[in-house]
Amino acid sequence: MNPLIEKYNVPGPRYTSYPTVPFWDETTFSEAAWVYHLKRAFSATNSTTGISLYIHLPYCESLCTFCGCNKRITKNHAVEVPYIEALLTEWNLYCDLLPEKPRIAELHLGGGTPSFFAPDQLERLLTGIFERATPTDFPDYGWEGHPNNTTRQHLQVLYNFGFRRVSFGVQDYDPVVQEAIHRHQPFGNVQQVTNWARQIGYTSISHDLVFGLPHQTTDSIEDTIYKTLTLRPDRIAFYSYAHVPWLKGNGQRGFRDEDLPSGDEKRVLYETGRDLLESAGYVEIGMDHFARTHDSLYKAMETGHLHRNFMGYTTTQTRVLLGLGVSSISDVWSAFAQNEKDVDTYTNRVLAGELPLLRGHVLDDQDQFLRRQILNIMCQGETHWHIGSWSKREWEDLAKRLDEFRLDGLLDYDAEGLRVHPEGRPFLRNICMAFDERLNYAKLNVGPAKTRLFSQTV
Repeated sequence: MNPLIEKYNVPGPRYTSYPTVPFWDETTFSEAAWVYHLKRAFSATNSTTGISLYIHLPYCESLCTFCGCNKRITKNHAVEVPYIEALLTEWNLYCDLLPEKPRIAELHLGGGTPSFFAPDQLERLLTGIFERATPTDFPDYGWEGHPNNTTRQHLQVLYNFGFRRVSFGVQDYDPVVQEAIHRHQPFGNVQQVTNWARQIGYTSISHDLVFGLPHQTTDSIEDTIYKTLTLRPDRIAFYSYAHVPWLKGNGQRGFRDEDLPSGDEKRVLYETGRDLLESAGYVEIGMDHFARTHDSLYKAMETGHLHRNFMGYTTTQTRVLLGLGVSSISDVWSAFAQNEKDVDTYTNRVLAGELPLLRGHVLDDQDQFLRRQILNIMCQGETHWHIGSWSKREWEDLAKRLDEFRLDGLLDYDAEGLRVHPEGRPFLRNICMAFDERLNYAKLNVGPAKTRLFSQTV
């Protein structure tokens, strides 16, 4: 086994936020505190950068057993109308709180399966959203489509509202892998929706692939990558499968742990895919992402504008990210809030005129400082600070943790900052963990079992 993989293949966060959700201090949070931080961030930035909006559409017709997302499985499409009504009610509750019309710079429809919803229901949703908001001059709107049920009408309706990005979940083309993850999806379906999107005028088409799935081999990864390259998507998300079967409501079953590639085998799958993508002209962006050089994600990395939030890597930086829908997370930089995770509870609270908040966290000064360091590492592979930002004890503790990575040739650091070496890119999550004071405090005071909340880093 590769000694670095053996050493660093430990449970760890993906750092779409800091602090990560399991370490939020809910004693600092209240609805009043959330509204205060939201209004402050909105008033400071709406007229300049605008806001980001994430809308969670949780329904799927069948369960994919690799999926760790919040979803509800049903073939009953009567659920579409009341859920859209709840979303618009929640949106109106927020708009009533804000001093002026939101300017939407970034908008993403995620799931679940957004294409579960009929095109006319998505049109109704977005019409209601834009009755209370306006787009910025150069908006970045994207959505997630399932190749098996995305229609040309879906693509056209969303394009008419300014959507120019779409991502299609592919995962893997091997029939044995598809059987294990319950995701039966012919290449022809992916080809058809990709071609439709191009014909309509989408400028950024992404395919989502996953490595580390049950029964995957280097041959199956190569075949999946070769098929993908024939369609030349603008972006490719090449995710590490996050095996978290202990989480409540998780659908990760139908295969055995021993069906999964080992840490070393999983690393070979990633390196095989990466080498094929890079040889085809794709550039690795941060962690888990590749893009062609004309794509805005690549350009954001090159100009230092790459950002990361609860939607993953993004080209748009705003101080207000509102999450609508069940389990959605909102972020106003100085505070986080998460909605109820049960669809019925969420709907009932919204229709009763309540913000459907489940929990949240107000960031203190140290949180905000560490968040900036982690964000820089995840997006730029480097970060800078002044030595006076740390107390003597904090600096000594951090240096001790970073020395391990330096000795392994993964990074260099000094009193002013840190730069990750190319060899360290596969271990970005581990490097960020060195800065995670809340995680490290829990390890010292609760024990390593606390970190079972997270998937393996490799």
